[in-house]
Amino acid sequence: MVVDELIVCRCEEVSIKDIKQTVRTYNCSAREVKLRTRAGMGYCGGRTCRPIVDTVIRKETGEATSNHPPLKVQPPVRPISMSVLGGYTNDK
Repeated sequence: MVVDELIVCRCEEVSIKDIKQTVRTYNCSAREVKLRTRAGMGYCGGRTCRPIVDTVIRKETGEATSNHPPLKVQPPVRPISMSVLGGYTNDK
């Protein structure tokens, strides 16, 4: 299915299919899925993918992910301004 090929964790390139297969194979909690697939362990620390990972697990197992230890969510390593990313400087 096309939706299953969708990359959920862009930092670690983990798809919905990867998460579903891991949950089905190992009957995993959210923490175990994170450790096995590395979803949520990239630079963003799960800020983008954690809600989707929790939703997929909830749909696959039928239980709320709040029953398991939560995934750690943290900000990027260093904040950076958009002007730096775009190559713009304040100098004229």
